[in-house]
Amino acid sequence: MTERYVVDLQEVDATRLAVVGGKGAHLGELSRVDGVRVPAGFCVTTDAFRRIMADAPVDTLLDDLARSAADDSEAIGTHSARIRRIIEGASVPAEVTAAITGALAWYGEQTAYAVRSSATAEDLPNASFAGQQDTYLNVVGPQAVLAHVRRCWASLFTERAVAYRRRHGIDHRSVRMAVVVQQMVFPQASGILFTADPVSGDRRVATVDAGFGLGEALVAGLVNPDVYRVRDGEIVGRSVGTKQFAVQALPAGGTAQVTVEASRRTHPALTDPQVMALVELGRRIEAHTGRPQDIEWCLADGRFHIVQTRPITTLFPVPDRDDTDKHVYVSVGHQQMMTDPMKPLGISVWQLTAMAPMIEAGGRLFVDAIRMLAGPGSAAFLDMIGRADPLTRDALQTVLDRGDVVPTAPDAAAAGPPPGVPPAPIPTDRAVVVDLVARSQASIAALRRDIATKTGPELFDALLAAFEEHKRVLADPLSMKVIMAGMEAAWWLHDRLWEWLGEKNAADTLTLAVPDNVTSEMGLALLDVADVIRPYPQVVTFLKGVDDDGFLDRLPEVEGGGEARDAIEAYLDRYGMRGVGEIDITRPRWRERPSMLLPVLLDHVRNVAPGEAGRRVANGRQRAREKEEQVLSRLRTLTDGHDKADETKRMIDRVRTFAGYREYPKYDIVSRYFVYKQALLGEAERLVRAGVLAEADDVHYLTFGEFHEVARTHRVDAGLVRQRREAFRSYHALTPPRVLTSDGEALNGAYRRDDVPAGALVGLPVSTGTVEGRARVVLDIGQADLAPGDILVTAYTDPSWSPLFLGVAGLVTEVGGLMTHGAVIAREYGLPAVVSVEGATRLIRDGQRIRVHGTDGYVEILP
Repeated sequence: MTERYVVDLQEVDATRLAVVGGKGAHLGELSRVDGVRVPAGFCVTTDAFRRIMADAPVDTLLDDLARSAADDSEAIGTHSARIRRIIEGASVPAEVTAAITGALAWYGEQTAYAVRSSATAEDLPNASFAGQQDTYLNVVGPQAVLAHVRRCWASLFTERAVAYRRRHGIDHRSVRMAVVVQQMVFPQASGILFTADPVSGDRRVATVDAGFGLGEALVAGLVNPDVYRVRDGEIVGRSVGTKQFAVQALPAGGTAQVTVEASRRTHPALTDPQVMALVELGRRIEAHTGRPQDIEWCLADGRFHIVQTRPITTLFPVPDRDDTDKHVYVSVGHQQMMTDPMKPLGISVWQLTAMAPMIEAGGRLFVDAIRMLAGPGSAAFLDMIGRADPLTRDALQTVLDRGDVVPTAPDAAAAGPPPGVPPAPIPTDRAVVVDLVARSQASIAALRRDIATKTGPELFDALLAAFEEHKRVLADPLSMKVIMAGMEAAWWLHDRLWEWLGEKNAADTLTLAVPDNVTSEMGLALLDVADVIRPYPQVVTFLKGVDDDGFLDRLPEVEGGGEARDAIEAYLDRYGMRGVGEIDITRPRWRERPSMLLPVLLDHVRNVAPGEAGRRVANGRQRAREKEEQVLSRLRTLTDGHDKADETKRMIDRVRTFAGYREYPKYDIVSRYFVYKQALLGEAERLVRAGVLAEADDVHYLTFGEFHEVARTHRVDAGLVRQRREAFRSYHALTPPRVLTSDGEALNGAYRRDDVPAGALVGLPVSTGTVEGRARVVLDIGQADLAPGDILVTAYTDPSWSPLFLGVAGLVTEVGGLMTHGAVIAREYGLPAVVSVEGATRLIRDGQRIRVHGTDGYVEILP
């Protein structure tokens, strides 16, 4: 196909991104929309960029750039600068020069132009690359235009553009640069319009920033702009800035900063009718593009001109719905301690096995809480949420207090059993727990037998039946009663012992080393594995050098390796179905990648004395007994003290009998998931061998139903798989909110406390005690390097992190609640812990000394 070096904007639409880049494609598309004025011009295509790059001697520098470490800013800066100098100094091929000068002759050689970079990886739905490349205004004359075109080409390799691509996993060689050349607009006012609130995410609210002259004054931060907020056709907020400076075009070309006369500085740049007309124009553009937009505009001669539009990529997506009703979504990830994005197969399997309907957005799962908030039990629902996560409760209360989302609840009697019906009996015997566990294990064994020989569509039919059994086990009324018995007893102890004795979180000590906690047992069992390995130096040396997951087969080659392998294998037989992010069936499990366990295991070998597991259990039980005796003794001295002590004793017995079982249902879920995963992975590998799939993990980007269809038809949509891979990659840049409304408003709640020291980081107290030590900020469990006395600071923990707790002195997380797994295990091990500390991994630096107040719920950063 003949290369074209210039195309007119009128020839361009959204399908031409590979030819004219993101900016060019959007402007060309908008130039076709009735009522939208886009300055006329043309695009220098990516064909021209390819010609320049083919002749430029930059291959070696591109290799050097790709090999540079992400944190080596000096090397990146050096290589990027060299590439830019080569491109800016390159001779433009005669054919390219002729095409550009010919277009300029058509529009006017001495006309003033805006010359804008337009990369193929720019203004995309999932990555805007805003401000990463360059724009030049008021460029006059063919030679000046050609020079600025070269500068735009070179701006593909600014340090900020290189860093941005690295963050998004985009290969430098895969990106091409086009250049948009448009007739210059000389505006009286200009600015930015967001068709959704870029801070809150509310899609009903548009925000307008406006200033005098060219928009560069706003972009450069030279002025405080006028800011307008418009909702549902009404200006609901305004702030007129003091605009001391403006950027104006110079007659001979270029721009200059000028001082605004004092009498105009506080005048609004736009009238109210102009603001409303601009927002209406933005809504038209948003409707055409299908998503909220970040729009750069100019006002000249009373008319608005659009000089750029791009998707707002920082907004969290709103779940798709087939109605126009209001909805309030609560994050599942914040309850399950896994706020990372999930792949489509993982999402769909969780949806098919969950007890409540769940909705996906941005690779995360949400539950629609609108009925619970609007119903007669809303107060009880908020109280339950508040005990687990006060920030989620505060976010929901904010929505309720506004009164514009949740309908008023009908008058109704307080929630509870119907009159005359006695409350459900509460189990009191640990044998109930033993029986529930045995029934679960029998059900999982039957699951393995039932699907062991099934393949193809028959396997999927069997799994659908297994999902129903999965939900039946989870919904077992007796299991639910046992869980609630333990939780309610803990809440009762917290509330009453604070009321009667002034003791905060007294139940934390009373629940040390409770029986039947499968997650804490998992952590202690790894200490036993460390005891087997510690006497064999050759095994320790061997494990330190492991860089693959086949090491267990080679382990017996060193002295003590046979015993070590048997101990690790036994651990994996019991706990190998676990792993980080385990609610997503597509995430790797320890059995699949046993090397993930080695950093923690080697820390235990180095830092922990032999027999520590037994000592921890004995010490925890002793401390719990002593605390029980102390509490009961103090209660007996109070008015009605013997009655209070007797009731408290019953609750202590209840919490110690049933609190441990709280962790078992998750273990049941993950055990079943591993069986499902092994079966589905076997099916994927069969489809690879049949030539249907390119790679087994392609199925991770299909829903369960789509995977079922592929197994039936032996046909797969490879384009869909590629699209889903790219979307999943982009979801990592999104931060899921605790609460999301159907208008797109993201709410994370706030702590409303005045009982903490100035400068302290506030969170939720989940495990009592105070500890001071070195903060170790760990975002990847595989990179943990902990010493005794360290305090673990991380975004979230799920059960797979519990072995790490045995080597630290305290815990701080960004996500979590009173009854989430990290909190339960921190109490079980007696670790002072504060969770739901917003921004903890950003505000606390690795190696800083901190003090964790697990009783009062805050963290101090020490000098």
